[in-house]
Amino acid sequence: MAHWSINTYLDEVSRAMENQDGELLADLVGHKHPHVASSKLQLPDAIHQTQRVFDAPFDEMMAAHLRAVWAVAENDYFEAYQAHVSVVQTFMKVFQAMKDENWALPALHSVCLNLRLFALNADSQRVSKNLGKEGEILEKSAEYLMNCFRVCVSDTRAAIENSKKWGMLGIVNQLFKIYFKINKMQLCKPLMRAIDSLPIKDQFPKSHLVTYRFFVGKKFMFDGNYKQADEYLSYAFEHCLKESKKNKRKTLIYLLPVKMLLGKMPSVKLLERFNLEPFIDIRDAVTSGNLLKLNESLENHQVFFIKTGTYLILEKLKILTYRNLFKKTSIILGTHQLPIEAFRTALHFMGETDMDTDEVHCILSNLIYEGHIKGYISLQHQKLIISKQNPFPDFKK
Repeated sequence: MAHWSINTYLDEVSRAMENQDGELLADLVGHKHPHVASSKLQLPDAIHQTQRVFDAPFDEMMAAHLRAVWAVAENDYFEAYQAHVSVVQTFMKVFQAMKDENWALPALHSVCLNLRLFALNADSQRVSKNLGKEGEILEKSAEYLMNCFRVCVSDTRAAIENSKKWGMLGIVNQLFKIYFKINKMQLCKPLMRAIDSLPIKDQFPKSHLVTYRFFVGKKFMFDGNYKQADEYLSYAFEHCLKESKKNKRKTLIYLLPVKMLLGKMPSVKLLERFNLEPFIDIRDAVTSGNLLKLNESLENHQVFFIKTGTYLILEKLKILTYRNLFKKTSIILGTHQLPIEAFRTALHFMGETDMDTDEVHCILSNLIYEGHIKGYISLQHQKLIISKQNPFPDFKK
């Protein structure tokens, strides 16, 4: 209703409060609702109007919201951010005063989401004008979100169905998005511990769980914990809405390197379905033991892999490529006593022309140590002696 007057809008907010309609309140204090398009609600100072309808501090909150609406219309996102900070702070006073009830949780999620979005836009706008550093406002917004998180955590008196703890995961997801954006992923760990200790950790809304496990999966991936990364990212992919192809693709960008590091190669059909052609060459190179093709693929798609943060992870696929290359070499030679020189020749053929015998020893030793080859190196005879039974076990991490 772009034609709404200030009185109509405030009456609607009042009705949402009286009826304890959290979903409606979330819309009315959000910035996707049609009311933000009304020029009559784009007010830099509406405190006198809001005071006639609401008591403090809710009157301040609504006045700050309308100022943010005005600032967005003026394309001033820093002002919109500052106004919305007031919205968050006053909302939390009202929310915390709601004893033994949590009907306003949807509104909490709405104001927290918009705080992050305004901070993101304000940062971008200020950086473009050389008025601040990238991520500066976004990092500050995380402090306000942490205050919201603490209010939810500290609600220990209410019965679980009325507890504000149900708001924890939505706030954590907003914080994760900030910490990943500003490259402070280490700050995620205390939040992960807080969620994992909750008896209701698996009972949050599915959309919140999918987002949470996506980010935790990414965190595990960057930490080198590939089995848990596989578990969390697989959950996010499998439980993401089928129609959300964009989110499924985003999840696959991180799930695929993890799966491949664990020796599970994706199908070409899956990669084509989600427009992830850069991974096709990687898959084919690793499967065939073609080190030359792997290096070329990483170079050809370097921009995409670096942008997604997966380049260094995919480089680790060389160990699996070495295994497959050496397995092919052993099959060609048809013996369990393999000359080290044969592996060096294979590596030279794959473009590793600077590889000397000592480096080949090192690669083979690592493959044996990690269980990718069953055998030992005979230094006296300069040969790799492999087991006659399953000398190249399935790749496991």
